[in-house]
Amino acid sequence: MDGTGGTDERGEGIAAPVEPALRALLRLAVVDHARSEPRRVHPALLHVGQPGGAQAVFAFGPDEPQDHTLRTDVVAAMLRRCARTGDDSPVAWLTRTGGLELQDADAAWLAAARAATAEAGRPLTMVVVTRRGWRDPRSGVGRVWKRVRPAGR
Repeated sequence: MDGTGGTDERGEGIAAPVEPALRALLRLAVVDHARSEPRRVHPALLHVGQPGGAQAVFAFGPDEPQDHTLRTDVVAAMLRRCARTGDDSPVAWLTRTGGLELQDADAAWLAAARAATAEAGRPLTMVVVTRRGWRDPRSGVGRVWKRVRPAGR
């Protein structure tokens, strides 16, 4: 898998139909989030790496970096950490409360991830994850479940 999962007609984001390997990886991100975060309200987290595997995590809240350059530096540091583990096609996912519609924090972290991956010469696969599903903030492609269960159940 090259990390792009296919792109939309503008050349950005995940396109439908989503490759099976990427689809399974993003479902795992939703399952892991639903399993690990039982609270209805919780801090948002930015993950970079592989769902179910090695990943760097950054917690942020109301006092999150408001500066684009700072956010870009955070993502760049997370990408470097993934590179040290041998992960050359990390996924970025933002876990948060609420629905999957685009929010200001999603757009801010997407802009930072775009800048950091462009600087590193890496493809960008980024989604927003909630307890019920995932969505690519660029293409709008996503998946929602009424009840999330681990695969094989």
